[in-house]
Amino acid sequence: MNPRKLIKKVIPTDVFKTVAPLGHKVEAMAYATINGFPARGLTVIGVTGTNGKTSTCFMIHKMLTEAGYKVGLMTTVAYGVGDDIKPQVAHMTTVSVPLLNKRIKAMKEQGAEHLVLEVTSHALAQHRVWGVPFSVAVMTNVTHEHLDYHGTFERYLDAKRMLFKQTSRNLKGFRVGIVNADDPSAELFASDIENPVSYGLKNGDIRATKIKLTPSGSRYVAKIDDDEYRITCHLPGSFNVSNSLASVAVGRTLGLSKDQIQKGIAALRTVEGRMERIDEGQDFDVIVDYAHTPDSFEKLFRDLKPVVQGKLIALFGSAGRRDEAKRAEQGRITGEYADEVIVTEEDDRDMDGQEIMEQIAKGAKESGKVQDKDLFLVHDRAKAIAFAFRRAKKGDTVILLGKGHEKDILRNGPRAAELRHLPQDDHDPQRVIEHKWNEVAEAKKILKDQSID
Repeated sequence: MNPRKLIKKVIPTDVFKTVAPLGHKVEAMAYATINGFPARGLTVIGVTGTNGKTSTCFMIHKMLTEAGYKVGLMTTVAYGVGDDIKPQVAHMTTVSVPLLNKRIKAMKEQGAEHLVLEVTSHALAQHRVWGVPFSVAVMTNVTHEHLDYHGTFERYLDAKRMLFKQTSRNLKGFRVGIVNADDPSAELFASDIENPVSYGLKNGDIRATKIKLTPSGSRYVAKIDDDEYRITCHLPGSFNVSNSLASVAVGRTLGLSKDQIQKGIAALRTVEGRMERIDEGQDFDVIVDYAHTPDSFEKLFRDLKPVVQGKLIALFGSAGRRDEAKRAEQGRITGEYADEVIVTEEDDRDMDGQEIMEQIAKGAKESGKVQDKDLFLVHDRAKAIAFAFRRAKKGDTVILLGKGHEKDILRNGPRAAELRHLPQDDHDPQRVIEHKWNEVAEAKKILKDQSID
């Protein structure tokens, strides 16, 4: 048993929650010191928010790389420098303190001048990014998520705000905070930073105008004062218009020219598991996306539904030992937009997968869906995907949500039932089994198999 689990067993839970952040901070201080504070000397752009963090990071990274800078990237999906990008296998966004410092140090040795870092609320609350001198902070949005960990939305919000406060304390940086003005918490984030810059579709210093959305992306004009930027974004959805606006703001802050900003954003063609289309010659559309919150569902379906020619078939699940309150809401939202809803597994961990699916189905039924007619529960994810493809006809769209880029799926171990009462994240190999999983590869394989049949 590792020291952390031993401590959790011998002291009360409430006491542990109080002292745990201090322990995390000491660990971060130790590893930053051992590695010689590797992020010093880099221009670090931190991106936080509930949804859109990864896509925004990729846009900023691509924009700076195309402008000729040596840029490091660390996100949920991948990490690396320049075009040497490796897949992120670990099942977390902001990696552990030892690995974070190791990777930053390696990037600096490769000649990185900038670092684009995706920063989660967990990482901020646990001080994993202590010692990282953020020069620019970006907030994409803050909506209902991770309340299983933070307890309340206010604590979740406070954790996100720590990035802006940390950035504002860096006297050697730009001390700029880029805030989504369309988000209800925009003013709070702006108050945490020395130099706030806002953006939005409806509000903000930088606004998107003349927006033209297509199934393959968007074109629009970003306006700030007398400046106009003609932006082409190849990631579809109005939410990616917002994400690319944040990237425009970063480019302006770092002194990029209008041409560099425009060409840089247009150069990004796709992000793994983010509105990624799969074409194996089938006569219906297949899209893979990482969306896994009510807000991301609402935005995605709102944009997607009007451009779907036939039926919209949505497949998704909900992770075990994570925010239970969102499950019925995701079911309700999907039921309102999708013609057919297929509920399946998504990292059950040691929880009862059938129970999770029924919680989701309850919400879908509230929106009018009827089980075994236009609402189906298929626990095995591969079988569920195959089932979805069999139901799709010419012109339909099947969207696979929740797993996106991830390379594993966490399933019940043999002792799961007797250990479900234990605290979140107190897992062991006997009750949680990792299986390799690649949503895109699995979908392609099923499409090929079905075409042979």
